[in-house]
Amino acid sequence: MTNIIIETSKYLMILLIACYTFFNFRFFSFPDLERKRMVCARQNQAMFLIHLLAYLIIYLKSEDDRVLIFYAAQVVFFLAYIYLSRLLYRNVSRLLVNNACMLLCVGFIMLTRISFDKAVRQFAIAVAAAVITWIIPYIMDHVWQLSLGAWLYAGIGLVLLAVVCVLGTTTFGAQLSLEIGAFSFQPSEFVKLTFVFFAAAMFYRSTDLRTVAVTTAAAALHVLILVMSKDLGSALLFFVTYVFMLFIATSNWFYLGGGLAAGGAAAFLAYTLFPHVQTRVAAWADPWPYIDNKGYQITQSLFAMGTGGWFGMGLYQGMPYKIPVVEKDFIFAAISEELGGIFALCVLLICIGCFLQFMMIAGKMQAVFFKLIAFGLGIVYIVQVFLTVGGVTKFIPSTGVTLPLVSYGGSSMLSTFALFQIIQGLYILKRNEEEEYEED
Repeated sequence: MTNIIIETSKYLMILLIACYTFFNFRFFSFPDLERKRMVCARQNQAMFLIHLLAYLIIYLKSEDDRVLIFYAAQVVFFLAYIYLSRLLYRNVSRLLVNNACMLLCVGFIMLTRISFDKAVRQFAIAVAAAVITWIIPYIMDHVWQLSLGAWLYAGIGLVLLAVVCVLGTTTFGAQLSLEIGAFSFQPSEFVKLTFVFFAAAMFYRSTDLRTVAVTTAAAALHVLILVMSKDLGSALLFFVTYVFMLFIATSNWFYLGGGLAAGGAAAFLAYTLFPHVQTRVAAWADPWPYIDNKGYQITQSLFAMGTGGWFGMGLYQGMPYKIPVVEKDFIFAAISEELGGIFALCVLLICIGCFLQFMMIAGKMQAVFFKLIAFGLGIVYIVQVFLTVGGVTKFIPSTGVTLPLVSYGGSSMLSTFALFQIIQGLYILKRNEEEEYEED
């Protein structure tokens, strides 16, 4: 009977997330607010049904009563987050709230299946992150001097990255985190936010050659420190973000072409200098000769996705634990194996839907500073998604970057919540302005 429930639920979950994803894009086609709210309500229904079915399977397979308590706690959290967001901010983007909850839901499901203890820790971090970052839209709406702190943003970011470079803990060949007592956090996750604010503030002041040169030098220093820490995934993320922000601010194709050419040269130099980069490239180019060592992670990922096919093996029917560090940068492979390629593709499309919403908000902002922030954070988000999924699917070499709101990791969780709330702040600010204009 349990196997019948698992098999039936697998297809129902695929159907539900396909409906959720359809509503995600259908939302953009409706001009009136009432129909958009109706679509968001249907998204909520689909998400809670997916959540219920998944945890029903987990409980039946694990027979652990703690799963029921954990499921109930998540339901309370999702309901509170959805409705308190609307209560605190009348003009909040319901689509972004829903998508954040949907991605969290998928992450909690997979983490519970992989490691219950890690899922509980991730849930506690998510609750804390939600509470901490709820004030950000209020700050965005009431503090008008944010564009004046360009060098403060740069200073904070550079100091944090330098401290990691000198005192950071080494993980998989790179200095990524700082340990304070029993806690560990990854400063680069937060510096990517200050980095965007720095670049936006500088280009808001001016886009003349001198300002561009000074800003580029400061941005290059961020990237250089990350390279010295051997955190090349973050270095690439910062570099790509800056190049596109520079292009949007100046509309100068020379800057874009020169930046991409410089990035290609830097990537080749990193390959020649760092053995762990050579290992990852070799494993990416042809992992099969190294299946017992440096190609093990990517080959297991490919096996998992191939085994799962379009419809997946079903929860607890696969072997995601065979993939090293599966709960972090390779969680997309675990989703593909047990929930199916269609389900994983829908998760990716939801991420793309978030990015489209970011870009639409950026396009509507009249203030250059806010426009650049929305655009920059959108680039940060989508590049991180690309690096994660690209590495898992062997489209690009693995960079060790996590999938936002889905992968296990406290620093990534808190910084992504902050990113979403900054975008929410800009959206609320714009909607408030539109309402004031309509009243006048």
